[in-house]
Amino acid sequence: MNINIPLAPIALFTFKRPEHTRRTLESLAHNPEFVKSQLFIYCDGARNNAESAQVEETRKLVRDWPHPNKTVIERDRNWGLAKSIIDGVTTVVNEFGSVIVLEDDLVTGPYFLQFMNDGLRIYEQNENVASIHGWVYPIDGLPETFFLRGADCWGWATWKDRWALFEPDGTKLMTELKNRRLTKLFDLNGSYPFTRMLAKQIAGKNDSWAIRWHASTFLKNKFTLYSGRSLAQNIGVDGSGTHCGDTDGFTTVVATMPVRVKPILVETNDEAFSAIERYLNTAQTGLIARVRRVVQNILRMI
Repeated sequence: MNINIPLAPIALFTFKRPEHTRRTLESLAHNPEFVKSQLFIYCDGARNNAESAQVEETRKLVRDWPHPNKTVIERDRNWGLAKSIIDGVTTVVNEFGSVIVLEDDLVTGPYFLQFMNDGLRIYEQNENVASIHGWVYPIDGLPETFFLRGADCWGWATWKDRWALFEPDGTKLMTELKNRRLTKLFDLNGSYPFTRMLAKQIAGKNDSWAIRWHASTFLKNKFTLYSGRSLAQNIGVDGSGTHCGDTDGFTTVVATMPVRVKPILVETNDEAFSAIERYLNTAQTGLIARVRRVVQNILRMI
């Protein structure tokens, strides 16, 4: 990618994990586009006195981090991840027209930002594309790039008009899913309980922005572009999160070569859908069952 082409700004959301944040920033620094991108770092506030030291350590790290185009936003209280992300993404995307979004537990490969910016550029005019996503399930043999209906949350990018589709009212989303008899398809043919996660958000048992973003785009029949080789690794499933256990079941091998983005048909890739469905259907026993519980816990946080 020619890095003289205007690059999408990056919004990074942090809280109280300075070591995770450091690793996220270090990995981004290996992307040649990083220093030429506008960087907005959102720092949430502590929920209690016990968290204050870690929150301040994280803030000091991002204040001191060398970057020529950096803006640090320190929340004056604990907003919670959902409110902070919704506000931050809305602010940045409304100003710049597009945004690349990460949280403080994502370690990216050296071609992550290239993929994000290429995807944003190539599909900008295609209103059927909701977002670009850099993490993918640890499955061999996926297509180089492919589309799935809906959206995702582990290293992603979108545009102003697509983010405008976000519906914050989970009840409205659930009603439409049921009225249109889409709950089974929304749950990847029953292989993953996204509908149940949305129900828990409605009941106040989680505050997930991600399940609402997924449902919002799914109901509008929009699609997300995925890389067939993962360009990011989630390091948050190590017990450090509020609701997270410790597992390596979703560990991916981050791509060491660029993933080529070219125009492809914007529709569900049946090959990829079936592979992911099979993978998730194995999540009944053993280690993968633990992984499934951990991911559910992560989504309760966000």
